[in-house]
Amino acid sequence: MSPLLSESVGDFTKPSIEYFDLSPLLIIIGVALAGVIVEAFVPRRLRYVVQTLVAVVGTIAALVMTVFVALGLEPRGDNAGFGAIAAEGAIAVDGPTVFLWGTILVLTLISVFLFAERHLEGGVTAFAGQAAALPGTEAEREASTKGLEHTEVFPLMMFAVAGMLLFPASNDLITMFVALEILSLPLYLLCGLARRRRLLSQEAALKYFMLGAFSSGFFLYGIALVYGYAGSMNLGDIAEAVSGTIGADPLLLGGIGLLAVGLLFKVGAAPFHAWTPDVYQGAPTAVTAFMAACTKVAAFGALLRLFYVGFGAARWDWTPMIWVVAILTMATGCVLALTQSDIKRMLAYSSIAHAGFILTGFVGLNAVATPGTAELTSLQAVLFYLVTYGFMTIGAFAVVTVVRDSSGEATHLSRWSGLGKESPFVAGVFAFFLLGMAGIPLTSGFTGKWAVFTSAWQGGAWPLVVVAALLSAVAAFFYIRVIVLMYFSDPVGEGPTVVMPSVLTTIVIAVGFAATVALGVVPGPVLDLAAHAGQFVR
Repeated sequence: MSPLLSESVGDFTKPSIEYFDLSPLLIIIGVALAGVIVEAFVPRRLRYVVQTLVAVVGTIAALVMTVFVALGLEPRGDNAGFGAIAAEGAIAVDGPTVFLWGTILVLTLISVFLFAERHLEGGVTAFAGQAAALPGTEAEREASTKGLEHTEVFPLMMFAVAGMLLFPASNDLITMFVALEILSLPLYLLCGLARRRRLLSQEAALKYFMLGAFSSGFFLYGIALVYGYAGSMNLGDIAEAVSGTIGADPLLLGGIGLLAVGLLFKVGAAPFHAWTPDVYQGAPTAVTAFMAACTKVAAFGALLRLFYVGFGAARWDWTPMIWVVAILTMATGCVLALTQSDIKRMLAYSSIAHAGFILTGFVGLNAVATPGTAELTSLQAVLFYLVTYGFMTIGAFAVVTVVRDSSGEATHLSRWSGLGKESPFVAGVFAFFLLGMAGIPLTSGFTGKWAVFTSAWQGGAWPLVVVAALLSAVAAFFYIRVIVLMYFSDPVGEGPTVVMPSVLTTIVIAVGFAATVALGVVPGPVLDLAAHAGQFVR
């Protein structure tokens, strides 16, 4: 052995991996890999039960470990909050991270129940039995006749969740990009696997993939520019470089803009929202619910970490951009929702509008609370809003799955006429979710909007709050329009039909309803939990 090689081996230091801190993420990755093994070795007739149990048990285990990780967070010596930098500086496990992990995992758990629902489709799931079969061909009819099920959706879902957990915890830009791709690629596939309306589903998947590839390209170019500016991809190093800059630097501003494009695409903010209504409409409704709630939580978590940690010292440079995007997003979502005749597309534009409301809180007072004051920080407000939005959204889409006709889900608004007479309970629950999205008092939607608007007002962004309040009134119109349609319009044709779901979908609707009520009436515990999450570490 040469002396040079011997010296290199002697100086080698193995990387330090904090397995306990990363255990929720590692458990979900293990569950995803276990799902792949199940597909390879378990007989087809048993795969559905095994995959469902693996996904449910694994998600609960990850959620339990998240609680233990949160309880084990230690204060940093530099008075920079609670938490630690793990995996050789690539992942930050801090208060906001575990809060977002807990939110994503709870929403994932109830989303698994939606994925596993079989009663509504006559004993099979809502996913295509054979994805490779072309719509309308003999192969597809054979798969339908045999009752084949696409149980691969469960490991795909778990891989997406792994990316969602890594996304807001990423402490460097390369890790953030890897997380972005891990969460996106399975979603592209899941969107094209609807059992009914296969062409619409495949079109949605293709649009999502193509536009997602472009947004990833913008994100990569942004990484290159920021690296050229800071000489590092670590968010802490970038923050130091930004704080030492005097005046505007073209590389920095260009990098901020391109990185923002990639992240704003994932949250569905205008003008990067074009994929949202088509994908929400074409994807299986269970996937739409999962994607609408969990992806938005993860993407906003990553957006918060990138801008508050990496670009916090350049706040006056990027705040005007967020103002413009927030106003454009709220206006686009609220106005275009008025013209929709499909319930899923209407909820898609509602999701866009909510992204704008969250961005309003994003430019609020600050990311860190001032000791001895009752100020509501922008980080606390956004975290709370993400929780309220997630439960409302999954609950609303779960209700959509039970209103059906001969072709499957009755998503055209005319088919919802008279639903209040056909099924007062289902119509009442859906009306409550719509009122929550509109921000009516005593619902979680009102408390969430109050939080982000208060944060923005305290931060001096009162013109943005005024615009948001006016557009909230516009949004209330299209929500109430659906309620009027359900209760005060006569049925069209045979009228809507409500299929009683299994206990799985019933649990999803019940949990969403209970959370919407509880967070509207007693929001204190979750607001306190968001406040105790502290701040980002670096």
